Amino acid sequence: MPGPSHTGAVTRSTLRQQIADALRDEVLAGRLQPGQEFTVKEIAEQYGVSATPVREALVDLSAQGLLEADHHRGFRVHEYSVDDFRGMVEARSLVIGGMFLALEGARRGGPAPDAPRVAAALAGVRRRGEEAQRAAVAGDLTVLIGYDLRYWRELAVLFGNRYLADFLHRLRVQSWVCTVQHLRRLSDLRGALWSGHTELVDALARRDAPAARALIDAYNAHSLALIERLSRR
Repeated sequence: MPGPSHTGAVTRSTLRQQIADALRDEVLAGRLQPGQEFTVKEIAEQYGVSATPVREALVDLSAQGLLEADHHRGFRVHEYSVDDFRGMVEARSLVIGGMFLALEGARRGGPAPDAPRVAAALAGVRRRGEEAQRAAVAGDLTVLIGYDLRYWRELAVLFGNRYLADFLHRLRVQSWVCTVQHLRRLSDLRGALWSGHTELVDALARRDAPAARALIDAYNAHSLALIERLSRR
């Protein structure tokens, strides 16, 4: 006798993730603005699906800090402040600093990761970095965000801790949600965006933690100065 079918649950779970991804992209693209309100019914009608996977997707995004739930009015896009961004940058720095400590241990003769595996993975990360860098130089924010998120996720996975990688990914999504509302005020972003992705990969490939740390420090200083300047407009 065949066992119970889980097709319905799997389909709903997949749909839930698809809706969450689509809404996150809407926020990152600036089509859903900070403070904008909407209901489960409105999103369900927009995507032509039932309310259940939409509600689940919105709850997931609320748990990630991208939305706020209002039991009487539905949901709204979370509004981040410049102080929030400073906190995100500090948290990112602490996580990445831990990654670099592991790198320094390997450079000083400590246990090193499997060299062929890491070399192959770094080559893949570098390709993402090249695409992100091209988009940054061109001022193409939408393309940059997509490649930048993949770049950092794959880079974090190299350090062998998926919890660290997941946490850093969440921080980077929140950082982009926070900054995109300011960056999209500029009609031309060419030359305004950080584009040191390949330099960072090359420093990590050499196990040069001080150079990698200097690049991250410069990146953080650049990002903070840019967002602080734009927030005063």
